Amino acid sequence: MQAQKHPLSGLHSANTYELTSFHFGTPGAGKKVYIQASLHADEVPGMLVAQCLRKQLTALEQAGRITGEIILVPAANPIGLAQAIQGAAFGRFDLTTGINFNRNYKHVFDDLKVSLDGQMGQDAQQNVRLVREHARASIATWQPKTDAETLKKVLMTLAVDADIVLDLHCDNEAVMHLYAGTPLADAVAPLSALLGAHALLLALEAGGEPFDEACSRLWWDLDNHFKGAYPIPPACVAVTVELRGEAEVSYDLAERDANALLRYLALNGVLTDDDPAADLPAPLCAATPLEGVEPLYAPHHGVLVYTRNMGDKLQPGDAIADLIDPVSGHTTVIRASVAGVFFARSAHRHVLRGMNVGKVAGATAFRAGDLLSQ
Repeated sequence: MQAQKHPLSGLHSANTYELTSFHFGTPGAGKKVYIQASLHADEVPGMLVAQCLRKQLTALEQAGRITGEIILVPAANPIGLAQAIQGAAFGRFDLTTGINFNRNYKHVFDDLKVSLDGQMGQDAQQNVRLVREHARASIATWQPKTDAETLKKVLMTLAVDADIVLDLHCDNEAVMHLYAGTPLADAVAPLSALLGAHALLLALEAGGEPFDEACSRLWWDLDNHFKGAYPIPPACVAVTVELRGEAEVSYDLAERDANALLRYLALNGVLTDDDPAADLPAPLCAATPLEGVEPLYAPHHGVLVYTRNMGDKLQPGDAIADLIDPVSGHTTVIRASVAGVFFARSAHRHVLRGMNVGKVAGATAFRAGDLLSQ
């Protein structure tokens, strides 16, 4: 294992930040894997999973069982880790700019559609190598204006040419679920089964330029741009893994999740294993479109009492919670309007009008525009 330090702060900065990455295996010897935890720095479960991964990857490397390159960033947001408001961790948004740490990554397709013009051929693997070379060059030209942008450039530099990118997050309260690009459905299905995901949410473009899409969407955008004239596979399997809820921090869960991630790497030939495909668990869900997720909002303030459990399958009209005005006693029943899985909800039990109180993963697309919450 090699540890690398990446400075993030500019000259004369009021604060000094640096990012640490751990490198296992041999670059260029096989597939490249990039794993990062807690880009939203107040989402803690991923950091514990990363500790389990670091111990196991160290042992696997010493045993000669890593056949490619694995980069692990166990705390992907040192800026957010240093932020708190009146004693509460605040790691989702940069306090300097108000921008979400998982938005506004550089979409290198805009550069590559120009720089690759006339250079592609009929050899798919050569095209992959060429695209990755140009993607690295595009990221190198990024001129950050803030520490947070420098962080995003460093993360992209580490990840943009990877075969597999796993971005470990969590929701407020949730069951395990995943986000990925629609062309990656088959590649991500085994990971969904191994992790026991209750929802696998797919989109060609979720909006807002999140990290996983910055690594993967360039491939199908290039394929669409060149109108299939050249073989351009979706060569980066980038997945946002939502490790249940913010409070689900335990050794048992972290070890279980780390084992599932490592088995997925073995299935993809990054780790040697006698038979990684043996006895794969049955999936708990089929992939559904991110456009089919129904966000449920509080129509007024009140005390929130959930009447359904996360992971429950709902029908249109099914109740998920009561919202009680504490003064008048008026109660509003919050209902789903689509059939699907109730996979995430609020950890707050008093909410204000307009707050998100639940998400239901439906099978039929009905939304458009920016599909992710801020």
